[in-house]
Amino acid sequence: MKRVKKSNYAWLSVLSVGSVIAIWWLVTDGLHLVSTVAMPSPVKVVQTFFVKLYDPAPDGSTLLENIGSSLQVALSGYFLGLIIRIPLGILMAWYKKVDMFVRPLFDLLRPVPGLAWITVMITLFGIGMLSKAMVIFLSAFVACVVNSYSGIRQTKQVHLWVGQTFGASNLQLLLHIAIPTSLPMIMTGARVALGASWMALVAAEMIASDSGLGFMIQQCRGLYRTDVIIVGMIAIGALGALLTYLLSLLEHLVVKGRSSSK
Repeated sequence: MKRVKKSNYAWLSVLSVGSVIAIWWLVTDGLHLVSTVAMPSPVKVVQTFFVKLYDPAPDGSTLLENIGSSLQVALSGYFLGLIIRIPLGILMAWYKKVDMFVRPLFDLLRPVPGLAWITVMITLFGIGMLSKAMVIFLSAFVACVVNSYSGIRQTKQVHLWVGQTFGASNLQLLLHIAIPTSLPMIMTGARVALGASWMALVAAEMIASDSGLGFMIQQCRGLYRTDVIIVGMIAIGALGALLTYLLSLLEHLVVKGRSSSK
């Protein structure tokens, strides 16, 4: 029964995408309601996609080169952030003195969007990889810290009491009870941070970069190459969906695998 439902949902997804493409073709090649310069047809976009795989014009890099550049920066900044942000949220939630020390600075930086740091990072590090990686790091900062903090704080007190009854130390309670039970919240924060990181990367590339999908879109905007712009947008959406899917698989292995092993 579940397989039948999943099959029906899959057909609905295909139908929704197909409907959008059909309407897109109808208003462009079908009825010519929109200028092809302003909105190229889906046929033109598909042709541009295959051409862009080997042709570096007009921005100077092929589509795969731009994708590789964007992924390199995005993943480096994202994973660097996970190494720092998740432990910080855990320590803030578990140790009151750490929370009191970090929270004033965190509350000060929390309302500032990551994109607001672009100019500062360009001034400090130029337009290279490091400046964009730092923007990504700051853009995903809040989601990881808040979800890690909330996950630890939501640990059931009765579980901690049981651990204390069996003589567990404070560190053992953290490692063996609090962190494992907070994994769903931590993984949710990682997913939210991934979306924020991807959006920040594209924005940073549009302002200060010499390669990447955001740079490609920005360059083609001035050249009225909307077909290349749409190819870049589709690539951004597809890569974002793929990264989210891979992270969901990891979450399934970590969270579900741990719960099934108990």
